[in-house]
Amino acid sequence: GDGYPAEKINSCWQTILTNQFHDILPGSSIEEVYEDSQEQYLKFFEQGQSLLQASIQGVAERINLPQTSVVVMNSLGFARSDIVEIALPENCALMDSDGRTIALQRIGDGKALFLAEDIPSKGYKAYSLVEGACLSEADKRMRINPKKLENKFFSIRFDDDFNIISLTDKRCGREIIRKGCRANVFQAFEDKPIRFDAWDINIYYQDKMWEVHEVIDARITESGPVRTSLQIQRRFMDSTICQTIILYHDIPRIDFKNRIDWKEKQVLLKVAFPVDIHSEKATYEIQYGNVERPTHWNTSWDYARFEVCGHKWADLSEDDYGVSLLNDCKYGYDIKDGVIRLSLLKSAVYPNKNADNEIHEFTYSLYPHAGGWRCGKTIQMAYSLNCPLYGCLEQAHCGVLPATMSMVDINRENIQLEVVKKAEDSDDIIIRLYECYNRRTKAVLCFFKELSQVWECDLMENELHRIPVTGNRFEFEILPYEIKTFKLNINASTGSA
Repeated sequence: GDGYPAEKINSCWQTILTNQFHDILPGSSIEEVYEDSQEQYLKFFEQGQSLLQASIQGVAERINLPQTSVVVMNSLGFARSDIVEIALPENCALMDSDGRTIALQRIGDGKALFLAEDIPSKGYKAYSLVEGACLSEADKRMRINPKKLENKFFSIRFDDDFNIISLTDKRCGREIIRKGCRANVFQAFEDKPIRFDAWDINIYYQDKMWEVHEVIDARITESGPVRTSLQIQRRFMDSTICQTIILYHDIPRIDFKNRIDWKEKQVLLKVAFPVDIHSEKATYEIQYGNVERPTHWNTSWDYARFEVCGHKWADLSEDDYGVSLLNDCKYGYDIKDGVIRLSLLKSAVYPNKNADNEIHEFTYSLYPHAGGWRCGKTIQMAYSLNCPLYGCLEQAHCGVLPATMSMVDINRENIQLEVVKKAEDSDDIIIRLYECYNRRTKAVLCFFKELSQVWECDLMENELHRIPVTGNRFEFEILPYEIKTFKLNINASTGSA
């Protein structure tokens, strides 16, 4: 019901695009450019958070809430269960619509964690706040000590340097780490390209490598019904690496959250996972799709592709089992002979002599799964890592919206709903989606209000042809890896969107 903040959104978007210029983005500009870029990003983050909070509040205040509640919002185009972090009063608990008390894990500063289950696609779900102590389920606590972490999914063992020497998938009794090898090993390489220091990685970088062994401290920092965390601090030359390994009770994913104070120059930092997976090809996510690349160097073309670009994930799978390496901002992989490596830092000296010499925060995740990456739902897990659920505390009030609702839903998991926005030249709603499994599909899109007209458009939002509508839904067919754009006109009798 509120006005659409098109001008503010466009201003933020233009700032992002300016800073995605091909020299700024890969780290090959002069230092002064990054000083300007950082200033612009800080302003953009502030504006973006303001827009985000206003939109969350705009929905939450319209929900009919008989009592004070936590409203959990899912920005992704599929239903999911994930962790929510939110500030909550002491001596309270959460209850879902079925009357089940939700396990809370207090993490300090008045904040708590809980698992929000089955949050609808592009929608929300409300949890009632009730008085009383939060549920502390002893049977949900994971067996831990600094050298071993274990939950219902995995058992992890570490060596004296806190590298992983065993990772067992308890669901199928399978050892994931190759016999005699160590995983999650930080590898530092001398990185001196022939010509372009910040642009290139030359294949001979592998000739000189050091492993990061020195451990300053290792301790369990969290343990509860939601997650357990092991924090490891390492030193490498003049740099420090603080890594938190997170194991969840209800999510079959292992997160590696990093905070690195990097002081080195002309050093390339990677992390390596030698996995016991036999496959001649690896799959990498790209924009609106994915590509396959060989995992061997049999030809000159293979040698030329020793480093591969990937977005949120890369995967190595056999017929019935695989391992995905997910990330939230690191896009250079190399996968050869069963060793999955992710590039983390480069620290060139030209044209910026101080490149990467600062504090870096990022997360990568290991995601073992049954079947290939499609069956294992790697795409959905990678989206979840990059786009957390949002939670807000809302006082009791009347409203026109139900306690749980999906605003847009598609009945096929291989279709990713990527964009929901106002049309550029009207008040219609633009929806953009793509097919991600290489699968020809007939699907149904369901909107939360009745539709009067739907048009298929091109990327410039020019109408191509009209789509038949039944109430609040319409059918469409999509080709493998096809991108489709639809323009939705809301039935005026149901009110504004």
